[in-house]
Amino acid sequence: MSLRVGLFGLIGSGNSGNDASTEAVLAYLRTAHPEVIVDAMCGGPEPVRTRYGIDGVPIFWYQKFEQRKTAMPRVLLKILGKGVDTFRTAQWVRRHDAVIVPGAGALETTLPQRAWSYPYSLFVLSLSGKVFRTKVALVSVGADEINKRVTRWLSNSTARLAYYRSYRDSFSRERMRKRGIDTAADRVYPDLAFGVPTPPYTPGDPQVVGVGVMAYHGGNDDRKQADQIHSIYTQSMTSFIRWLVDSGHRVLLFGGDAKFDGVIADQIVADVHRQLPDLAESSITVAQPATYAELMQVTAPCGIVVATRYHNVICALKLCKPTISMGYSPKFAALMESMGLADFVEPADSPDVDRLIRLFKEIENQQAALREHLATRNAANRQSLDEQFAVLSARLFPGSEPAAAQPDDELPSGARH
Repeated sequence: MSLRVGLFGLIGSGNSGNDASTEAVLAYLRTAHPEVIVDAMCGGPEPVRTRYGIDGVPIFWYQKFEQRKTAMPRVLLKILGKGVDTFRTAQWVRRHDAVIVPGAGALETTLPQRAWSYPYSLFVLSLSGKVFRTKVALVSVGADEINKRVTRWLSNSTARLAYYRSYRDSFSRERMRKRGIDTAADRVYPDLAFGVPTPPYTPGDPQVVGVGVMAYHGGNDDRKQADQIHSIYTQSMTSFIRWLVDSGHRVLLFGGDAKFDGVIADQIVADVHRQLPDLAESSITVAQPATYAELMQVTAPCGIVVATRYHNVICALKLCKPTISMGYSPKFAALMESMGLADFVEPADSPDVDRLIRLFKEIENQQAALREHLATRNAANRQSLDEQFAVLSARLFPGSEPAAAQPDDELPSGARH
């Protein structure tokens, strides 16, 4: 009888980073364990079915009412949905031998989220796994301190109840240790997005700068200052991009979340053209990648990248692009340090445009050496993720012999880029 494996997370909801982590796990399952039956409880069931060829059901019951008119107020739908989702999630978990949460910030709240939304869903997932003896694996997840008491309790409980835990950086593991979790047996592996097959290398055009922007409003503890943070970020990115085009560079703007980031990119372009009315249209272009594959295609022609979203930064580093990170949490510093670019981080909530320009000039002068260095780091990341997948095979499928790995160009179409 075939084993059933579920993927759980905000997959297919428009965030290319979440999808990339899923694609890495799918590639592993389809090559090492082609006999398993895979489905998902996710943020976007339809994109998951279309893109990956697996069945999907929504994490949140009320999702099916979002595009419909209903007599019941939305807040009541969400309250009713908590009870429905608890039952739905438990029943879904019960039908599986293992459930994998593929990466992302599963144990952090650096971007705004309510306790009774995704953190509660993850808690129900882990609790159901414990009750029904389904192996719940938190694979290369991110973690940070959580100040909200209820959210922290839910997140800590999720971690304690999980069958397997690994973190995408040492910072995350240390944060969980400080939150009272026994991390002695937990391992650190790279972010799963480093395991996605990469297109052929190209250094790109040194005059083309990729700027990854984000509809950034601060973190979970910044709700009262959200508008101010967003305004400062937008103005700073606009000023920096104006400097880039003034200095003869061409700018390619892109986001990392199809649902949110297009508006901010268009706003920045409009502001720059308003300030520089004679600027050629070709000086700034906007791309709207819907998938991680498209994001890599968009990033490839760039010589240097300055990016805000975490997985946009990973995408650029993975493509061996000299990269400046506009970080909004300590995970950016941990990532950039691990890739040997610790000096090239600027805070997204309080950017200093003059310093950002200095960093750009510095990284511009080191391009060749940085590309070679990143290639070495990427090879090490790939090897480390292969080691983790071997561990997962031993833990989740102890009676199954993993199939021999295939070259990237032989991966099933659902996992190929």
